[in-house]
Amino acid sequence: MDALRVEHIGIAVKNLEDSNALFKQLLGIEHYKVEEVASEYVNTSFFQVGESKIELLQATADSSAIAKFVEKRGEGIHHIAFEVEDIHASMQDLRENGFRLLNEAPKRGADNKLVCFVHPKTANGVLVELCQTIREEE
Repeated sequence: MDALRVEHIGIAVKNLEDSNALFKQLLGIEHYKVEEVASEYVNTSFFQVGESKIELLQATADSSAIAKFVEKRGEGIHHIAFEVEDIHASMQDLRENGFRLLNEAPKRGADNKLVCFVHPKTANGVLVELCQTIREEE
């Protein structure tokens, strides 16, 4: 897998509005986008921090992975995302090297990205997200 950079760090939160205010105060900047990802039952908010981002995630349904995470572990870091040039090639490379992927194929995520997650059990307990900016042909 050829990771280009840390694309974002995902943080699970209970209340997006309150967390936006907190991170505005913490970082000294406004969030630049709020977006719903209906397929994942989350609302997201993004802060640009240098070349990387902070993504806040609030569940929109009790059945969502974020709701379950917050219920079990409380608010906090949920995942780290790495930008890749070719998500399909990166996924194949990881599979060949023994990593378990949570997605058979990339899916549409927030912020105009194709995404795939690596199971934490094969990544030292860390949920890793691969993301690639969606190109016009995809």
